Amino acid sequence: MATDTLKSTPGAQGGATGGLRRLLLDNGALTALIVLVIAMSALSGDFLTADNLLNVGVQAAVTAILAFGVTFVIVSAGIDLSVGSVAALSATVLAWSATEAGIPVVLAVVLAVATGIVCGLVNGFLVSYGKLPPFIATLAMLSVARGLSLVISQGSPIAFPDSVSHLGDTLGGWLPVPVLVMVVMGLLTAFVLGRTYIGRSMYAIGGNEEAARLSGLRVKKQKLAIYAFSGLFAAAAGIVLASRLASAQPQAAQGYELDAIAAVVIGGASLAGGTGKASGTLIGALILAVLRNGLNLLSVSAFWQQVVIGVVIALAVLFDTVRRKAGATAPAAGTSGGGKGKQALTYVIAAVVAVAVVGATSLLHNGSSAADRPKIGLSLSTLNNPFFVQIRDGAEEEAKKLGVDLTVTDAQNDASQQANQLQNFTSGSLSAVVVNPVDSDAAGPSVRGANQAGIPVIAVDRGVNEADTSALVASDNVEGGALGAKALAEKLGGKGTIVILQGQAGTSASRERGAGFAEGLKDYPGIKVVAKQPADFDRTKGLDVMTNLLQAHPDIDGVFAENDEMALGAIKALGSKAGKSVQVVGFDGTPDGLKAVRAGTLYASVAQQPSELGRIAVRNALRAVEGEKVEKMVKVPVKVVTKENVAGFEG
Repeated sequence: MATDTLKSTPGAQGGATGGLRRLLLDNGALTALIVLVIAMSALSGDFLTADNLLNVGVQAAVTAILAFGVTFVIVSAGIDLSVGSVAALSATVLAWSATEAGIPVVLAVVLAVATGIVCGLVNGFLVSYGKLPPFIATLAMLSVARGLSLVISQGSPIAFPDSVSHLGDTLGGWLPVPVLVMVVMGLLTAFVLGRTYIGRSMYAIGGNEEAARLSGLRVKKQKLAIYAFSGLFAAAAGIVLASRLASAQPQAAQGYELDAIAAVVIGGASLAGGTGKASGTLIGALILAVLRNGLNLLSVSAFWQQVVIGVVIALAVLFDTVRRKAGATAPAAGTSGGGKGKQALTYVIAAVVAVAVVGATSLLHNGSSAADRPKIGLSLSTLNNPFFVQIRDGAEEEAKKLGVDLTVTDAQNDASQQANQLQNFTSGSLSAVVVNPVDSDAAGPSVRGANQAGIPVIAVDRGVNEADTSALVASDNVEGGALGAKALAEKLGGKGTIVILQGQAGTSASRERGAGFAEGLKDYPGIKVVAKQPADFDRTKGLDVMTNLLQAHPDIDGVFAENDEMALGAIKALGSKAGKSVQVVGFDGTPDGLKAVRAGTLYASVAQQPSELGRIAVRNALRAVEGEKVEKMVKVPVKVVTKENVAGFEG
């Protein structure tokens, strides 16, 4: 284990140098964390501040809580891929039962926790009694839990009860509650693993399941309890995450199961089972949080961040492999001897070394004057969509023109990841923040933090609820949806059957465009919507969903897609019908969309001029920094672009 003080082989001692080498080898994850903290402190003067270090703790909290639960499973040689979805489902159950169903909040919390435990028990039953491989059983639960979360919420975020939302607040105005919850759950994990019968059983099952069974352990029942623990911790993580966002997001925590597993493995646990500790898991989660935080502060490209994090994970595990081959041997589970005292001494020495080196490197930043150029942060909901890429390009073009340093981050349609990025912006030395929210409600708490820090915030494309923004630079999605309905209906002569390709469930853009289209269609009673299916704003999914819909509705007359990417997928599925017997209307006015309009396969695109949105947002952010008057609402006109007017249109 990376955080154990491990016994060295004879002859490995070589005086002080050998002792230091052994200390570093025997505590690989801890060493990596110290090196990362020192490096980030040297590279960024904004890293080593009290506010930013608390941000790191908050951002590590959800991953760490999930990872603590996964630690139980991995120690027993299992795997749990469902924890992210179970977290989202538990939070959704709490929010729905406390608001829509009117259940008292205390009972709603109990119901949410019970939901997580039940999901874990189902996983355990499938693995123990159904004989399914853990990978398959938990992969199935991943899909089931996410689907139930969407069914309960109808794809829309649900406001979280105020009494529970305090879990996302701070105590005394400075100590984040999520950090406290993380510490409590970590101590509980350490107690279960080190001091209880079931904890010792986990190590025994992970070491050799057959030997554990022959020694009298009821392996099947133990596995039920192990997966139930994982579900319990997932529910706790979901509640903490939703509290931070002030809403239960049905699409929250996507991919978090991979972060949780990575944290456990980086912390020294073996996927083969039999090893792992709570302290190592915590260090693994902190490594991931420090990486993401530091890379944001250093303005590293959102795409390169994924590469760097993947490389670091691989190097951390490789380092652990080298350590084991170097002769370090983990003590048997349950043994202590002088190990605990030595481990405590290791942490003390590590803390002293880290403080000394970090203190020295921080002197590099003392006395340095603030940057001459204003610094603005731009947090985009995603860069996996040409529309938002155009917003970025327009913003970067304007920033270069105005002499502004622009830092761009990609939230990857994850509201919690965007909350982390906005917190990093707030604790950094930024002059202003431009945010394109994944969800208007979920962005509220983080933007309020920027408000408290006196940092002006400009919202672009979508507004932010329950927070102050200096300006909203946007087109009207509702109006655009209505214009799309009018264009399609008039092209069809006021009658016919159509299908609708919806965007990602839970996003405000999909809700608003869909609502506007439905409202606009009321003026054309001869138009009948025969099917509506989500395709997640994705071209490939648009192709697949449209292909499936054509099997049930081969004679449709029109398609409305809530963005151009899905429209282009639909055109591919329609083949020769596109632009002839079937008219397709998209949304956004992306370059590929406009190209299809020129070719006649896409009848129209409701264009929002995304590059102009980015330019105006940066321009207004700089005005806010300089104390100039900024209009609260800056409207960029939407326009229906068809083959007749596409030649003169500039996005």
